[in-house]
Amino acid sequence: MRRKMLLAMATLTLAGTTLAASPVAKGDPAKGKQIVDTVCAACHGADGNSVAAANPTIAGQSQQYLYSQLKAFKSGERKNPTMLGMTAGLSDDDMRNLAAYFSQQKPKDREAADKAQLPLGAKIYRVGNPASHVPACMSCHGPAGKGLPDQFPRLGSQHAGYVAKQLADFKAGTDRKNLMMTDIASRMTDAEMKAVAEYISGLR
Repeated sequence: MRRKMLLAMATLTLAGTTLAASPVAKGDPAKGKQIVDTVCAACHGADGNSVAAANPTIAGQSQQYLYSQLKAFKSGERKNPTMLGMTAGLSDDDMRNLAAYFSQQKPKDREAADKAQLPLGAKIYRVGNPASHVPACMSCHGPAGKGLPDQFPRLGSQHAGYVAKQLADFKAGTDRKNLMMTDIASRMTDAEMKAVAEYISGLR
């Protein structure tokens, strides 16, 4: 058990080091806003605060993470037909500019829709599930869900439906390649994923 824990900690450290070693060149938020108004606003909102649970809120997300995900969509590494089409015409500078713009926006506070899920959600987020070796979400994403800039994404104030779908996609291995999250999600029950998604949506 101790060996497994040490290996997990080493993996987290290496993942953080990799991202930190290759920072994104700063983009131009003003130029990013021009693209947002014509391409992104319909799904993500003009300020990155989506009103539909199917579309993630990306306001306040780190520039590094936003840029890396746009690149993953464009290359097809992260599989999403809609985003593949949206990113097809974006240059590298466009993606940097969009990442700069959305990273400067303020996420709107959200409340959990199903408060009955909060006790289990809080347990999974803050403590994890030792019996199934699910680690506490906050160990990477922080107690308030703000993430660790350039290493782990912001989760707080995200739509519960979107979070639950991402966890399910990680578990199924259908959307993107992330060995750490695939392993964690594979150990979670559907009830745990639903509950922690509700808890995350109310974090700020």
